[in-house]
Amino acid sequence: MDLKPKVVVVGAGPVGSLAALYAASRGYQVEVYDLRPNPCLSTNSDPQPRASVSLALSERGLHAIKTLNRAGLMETVLDCTIPLYGRMIHGHSRTGKPWESSQAYDVLGRFIYSTDRQRLSQVLNRELASVPNISVFFNSKLMRVDFDKNRAYFERVPGPGFTQTEEPSASPHEVRFDFMIGADGIHSKTRQQLMRYTRMSYQQVYEDLLWCEFRMPATSTGHYRLSPQHLHLWSPRASEDGSHRRLMFVAFPSSDGSFNCSLFAPSACFARLSQCPDDGSVPAFFDRHFPGISGTLIAPASLQAQFAAHPHVPLMDIKCSHLHYGASVVIVGDAAHAVLPFYGQGLNAGLEDVRLLFETLDRHAGARAPAFAAYSAARLHDLHAIYDLSRGNYHELQEGVRSPFYRLRKAIEEALCKYLPALGWATQYARVSFTNEPYSQIVKSSHHQKRILLAGCLLVVVVYLAWVSFFVLLYARGMV
Repeated sequence: MDLKPKVVVVGAGPVGSLAALYAASRGYQVEVYDLRPNPCLSTNSDPQPRASVSLALSERGLHAIKTLNRAGLMETVLDCTIPLYGRMIHGHSRTGKPWESSQAYDVLGRFIYSTDRQRLSQVLNRELASVPNISVFFNSKLMRVDFDKNRAYFERVPGPGFTQTEEPSASPHEVRFDFMIGADGIHSKTRQQLMRYTRMSYQQVYEDLLWCEFRMPATSTGHYRLSPQHLHLWSPRASEDGSHRRLMFVAFPSSDGSFNCSLFAPSACFARLSQCPDDGSVPAFFDRHFPGISGTLIAPASLQAQFAAHPHVPLMDIKCSHLHYGASVVIVGDAAHAVLPFYGQGLNAGLEDVRLLFETLDRHAGARAPAFAAYSAARLHDLHAIYDLSRGNYHELQEGVRSPFYRLRKAIEEALCKYLPALGWATQYARVSFTNEPYSQIVKSSHHQKRILLAGCLLVVVVYLAWVSFFVLLYARGMV
């Protein structure tokens, strides 16, 4: 009997679930293990939900799902999304008058999607359950892995989904595999085990930023309080000490008429607000930096209560120098390249990882060792590029979207894209969000475009100065 190779996927989030579906479509026997409980179960014993930034789904992620060619999956995924056509920047003038400014994502009308992590995970997990050669084990904690013998050890842990007769395992049980895909997130146990077998240079950076999730409820009639076709970004009021430059409040629409909101602020700011959890300091903070939210969009008491109840999560990103070990393991998604969330590419890059990994396996006729090596060598350049791009976009969201220079540059680039398409010109954001162009190539293209724009601006200045000098000379000679 010819047994198909067995793949163990660690992590049943969106990236891990897609990896399992890709592996199953190639005929592998697939087992998926996840520490968390089954997201499709609804039980009163569920622990408090973890904080979760709303996810942005764009061309890269959608293309990875579409390439899988599973009937109805793309439509089901899109049913749990909301189209976003641009940013809505909110602010106040020096006199206190509120203003808002819409900035379209793309001059050609293309858009991204807002989705909820929980709903997307439910959709993909239900898809896993419909595939006969996939088995899923929730409440399963990876303890250690022997990548030379291809054996992993898991423990069952208590949590929602346990039957009344089920007990947590007294000792880890052994799982054998042909190869493993680690998609277990930013605190990846798979990556930790991989580092014991390969000389991996690893960089983990904590930003001096925390974020806290808030919910902006729908109106009493169930309608959105703001435009559901935009990502909303509040511009904080300027402060003398410059602390406003690191504050950000964003809101993503949800399908029930509410908005998932996130406050980003330095850790010292969170510490001050946490000292007196019931003194009304949080609404006062919003009134100072983000007027118009407290009392109008979210009740003051709700702001205070949500700040006290929801986790204050640190922002971090990571880089790795290796993504695989021999023919035994490869890591994808946040396990390989956690990035700051401000470009909306964390999920999309992870889903793209899966597509490119299996396309590389196909090109190597299933020979895993050369395929993993080729994938790792090619992909690392792009992952390091999106790492840097995400950091850059954080600074752009803080200040750039409000600067006249940013708007001018964006207008010029969009005009070239729309009216002279033969030039192949596009904004960096459009290349990242609406194409499958490699991230590293986008960096090169963007730098090339910036150099051309700078040269063009210098040429205009030189011509203008020459023109002025010419007429000044004519005037001096009395010829005009």
